[in-house]
Amino acid sequence: MKKLVLFAAVASLVLASCAGNPEGKKAEATDSVAVADSVAGNTYTVDTTQSQLVWKGTKVTGAHEGTVAIKSGSLFVDNGAITGGNFVLDMNTISSTDLDGEYKEKLDGHLKADDFFAVATFPEASFQITEVKAGATANDVVISGNLTIKGISKNITFHAKVDEVSDSVVKSSADFNIAREDWGVTYEGKKDDLISKEINFKVTIVANK
Repeated sequence: MKKLVLFAAVASLVLASCAGNPEGKKAEATDSVAVADSVAGNTYTVDTTQSQLVWKGTKVTGAHEGTVAIKSGSLFVDNGAITGGNFVLDMNTISSTDLDGEYKEKLDGHLKADDFFAVATFPEASFQITEVKAGATANDVVISGNLTIKGISKNITFHAKVDEVSDSVVKSSADFNIAREDWGVTYEGKKDDLISKEINFKVTIVANK
């Protein structure tokens, strides 16, 4: 009986200390790199009403997801291919979409606090493309760029889809994880409900010429 109790206690402790990461391939992260002075191609302006970033974080007891508004941005296209781009996120808009009422207010407030994204000090995050490579198919690309959160810049590489390119519009999407500690987001969660090391981003970009 004592062995069973001890086993149950150990199992409970292990489970409480492990939070699986959200589904998604982790983006490779390195030091930020220099950005080219100019990018070839025509400029398309990001449509902030149709573009979106959806985030998801997991913890031992479940998960939370929400959005961050894309404030502004541009994509550059040359001969039907994306050659560059830059985007600004309004971190004051970070919001959970799976909660209501006081629970939503508490989580949203915590996400904006210093142990998460410190939005009072860092109201914006940004991403600037530094390289675009062809992917496995004509609609696939591999994008590298400097992601800046909380004033910390890292160059990340991830796979993306080019869903449409025309003379008037560009539509692209990506789904990847980042290791939040690389950007100084170090809050671990409660001792009995730790949160995942990675955050998942699902990004949809629509840009008009």
